[in-house]
Amino acid sequence: MKSQDSLFITLEGGEGSGKSTLARKLTETLISLGYNAISTREPGGTKLGNQVRYWLLNRDSDVSLGSISELLLFLAARAQHIEELIKPALDSGKIVICDRFNDSTIAYQGIARGLGAEIVENQCLFACQGVLPQLTLFLDLDPRIGLERTKKLSKDSAKDGVMDRIESEELAFHDSVREGLRWIAKNNPNRVHLIDASQTFEEVLQNSLEIILYSLNR
Repeated sequence: MKSQDSLFITLEGGEGSGKSTLARKLTETLISLGYNAISTREPGGTKLGNQVRYWLLNRDSDVSLGSISELLLFLAARAQHIEELIKPALDSGKIVICDRFNDSTIAYQGIARGLGAEIVENQCLFACQGVLPQLTLFLDLDPRIGLERTKKLSKDSAKDGVMDRIESEELAFHDSVREGLRWIAKNNPNRVHLIDASQTFEEVLQNSLEIILYSLNR
């Protein structure tokens, strides 16, 4: 196993941009290269996070969910995720790759839901208690392409071929998410690296690995 400092990496992007597959493959590749790496996702990573994920994404619930309640559920799952999994892993010197984090919350709830980017960012910072990503890969993709991809994916929040609660939002919502993530990337150039997710997966993986290995070895 290589001697290394911890590194917190987040993957961001709209629906169907390939984050989950990339997180898994990056982790496998880094382990094969001798790094101590784990992957996780949001919401998720803990029993509480997985329960919150069900509430947030499933469409078969008859429970109403408002925008503020949605935000607070995401943040509750994140706070537990950090305390129970992410911070201990980083403290032990691991590379942590997380599928979605604060940038998604700011783009989805702050911008697309209209709660306000600055307000949501401040709430995210409170929930994170100083545990923030050092590197973010933003998989940029036209939502029209991404939503078509999601119909072909197996998922734990909807039947095959059926979109989950957030995927089912209007196209204008997903366009707002994309613009929100682009705005975040523009304003955080030292942390956020934009990757064209319309490339082949092999190209996306190679681009991502080059960025991560550069960060690890500089």
